[in-house]
Amino acid sequence: MSRRRRGEPPPRSGILVVDKTPGVTSFDVVAAVRGVLGVRRVGHGGTLDPDAVGVLPILIGEATKLTPYLVDQDKEYVAVVRWGVTTDTHDLSGRVVATAPVPVFTRETVERACAQFRGRITQTPPMYSALHHEGRRLYELAREGLEVERAPRQVVVHAITVEAVSPATATLRIVCGKGTYVRTLAADLGDRLGCGGAVESLQRTRVGPFTLGDAVSAREIRAGGAAALWTRLRPPDAALAGWPAVTLDETDTTAFVHGQAVGATGDGAGFVRVYDGGGRFLGVGECRGGAVRPARMLHADRPGTRELPA
Repeated sequence: MSRRRRGEPPPRSGILVVDKTPGVTSFDVVAAVRGVLGVRRVGHGGTLDPDAVGVLPILIGEATKLTPYLVDQDKEYVAVVRWGVTTDTHDLSGRVVATAPVPVFTRETVERACAQFRGRITQTPPMYSALHHEGRRLYELAREGLEVERAPRQVVVHAITVEAVSPATATLRIVCGKGTYVRTLAADLGDRLGCGGAVESLQRTRVGPFTLGDAVSAREIRAGGAAALWTRLRPPDAALAGWPAVTLDETDTTAFVHGQAVGATGDGAGFVRVYDGGGRFLGVGECRGGAVRPARMLHADRPGTRELPA
């Protein structure tokens, strides 16, 4: 582990919201940001398919500790689904395995089908996904022509809005929880309508609190340079916007940063943002029984962090 020299400023951390372009992987974006900023600890807040575009939060430095909490938050997508075609990837980049005539669908027909996929539903993850099976990604196996059994799992679809209907497609706005595959949802909708379906285009418009309005483009990453990108970083606690917050006095701050639970007002339970009296973000706490205990601490940007000898 590298050591910070005396007098050297603490490493910066935060969240860069990127508008991912088609044809690149989420890891490609991570690598590009890492290269421009010269920071080793960089991750992303939820994989986007290579052909998909839209919001990809990039977490930098200490902010990477908040990845599990950001990934758990709701996401919003706009998907164009093409009827009458079934592929092995559930989108149009895949191999066509079946075609069928497309009946004349009214908006009401599509809305009735969508209504059956709102709420808590069961999905079988697609073979072309980043899930692991015996140490390998499913998409690696799929590219070798292999198919393995995948356990169905419960996901939550909060809303599906039908925004447009044409003779061959429907445009859907989908708000869903962690682990939902929009490609699988499109295929299941096509099955329900009796003609098959696959994603023609997919844009993620929101991850938790982050929207396209917050995002930088791929061009800005390539051409802007490190100084420009640093100015676009959101603070780490922006990932938790909307969470309740707890502010600690000096005594409780000292105890909290040393791993001790401290008293908290109110009788609520769950995760909270924790700050000291000066407004500095300390990390994630978990409230229970009138106390808040440390769940995930952030250290790098805190003034007064102990300096290690050279």
